[in-house]
Amino acid sequence: MKWRKAIPWSLVVFRLLLGPAIVLTALWGPAREFWLAVMIVAGAFSDVFDGVLARRWGTATPGLRISDSVVDIVFYLAILTAGIDRHWPVIRERLWLVALVLVVEVLRISFDFVKFHRMTSYHSYASKFWGFLLIVAAVAMLSTNRGSWLLTVALAWGVLCELEAATFSIILPEWTHDVKTAARALAMRREMLERRAAQMALK
Repeated sequence: MKWRKAIPWSLVVFRLLLGPAIVLTALWGPAREFWLAVMIVAGAFSDVFDGVLARRWGTATPGLRISDSVVDIVFYLAILTAGIDRHWPVIRERLWLVALVLVVEVLRISFDFVKFHRMTSYHSYASKFWGFLLIVAAVAMLSTNRGSWLLTVALAWGVLCELEAATFSIILPEWTHDVKTAARALAMRREMLERRAAQMALK
């Protein structure tokens, strides 16, 4: 059914539109704290359910998963922009961690394009927890002016998640998506190499 494909895509587009809405609200919107919290939480729910519904309905295509990852970057950069505008001193104290996350992510994505000629989308358990930490930290900082320590934890965890994703890309000989753990990445590597060996034997 077409609606089973449309709903996950609609959730991805919805989160994409939330990005500029968050930035505009942080800069000029009324009742900023309340609406920022609402939009961040709404984006988090859309991020969870686009993947859940797509997998349940069998519509989790590579295009959807890559788009989901790209939109995640846009969404969280919008939250970072809002944080810089509303709580620059908090961000400034952790600027080196923010920069480290961004640099490692850029290097990882660059490696993915060199090796696989496209962006990867692993959605590991660690990265899902990172998303949860970022949402909690952002809501606490932007709507309650508290929990700055959560931001430190979230950023540190983010560096580890980027390194995990880079490890997956090094391990895997072929592009794939939705790799939850390093153990699964190793198992998929064996499967891919065995399949290649079987194909070579048939030639």
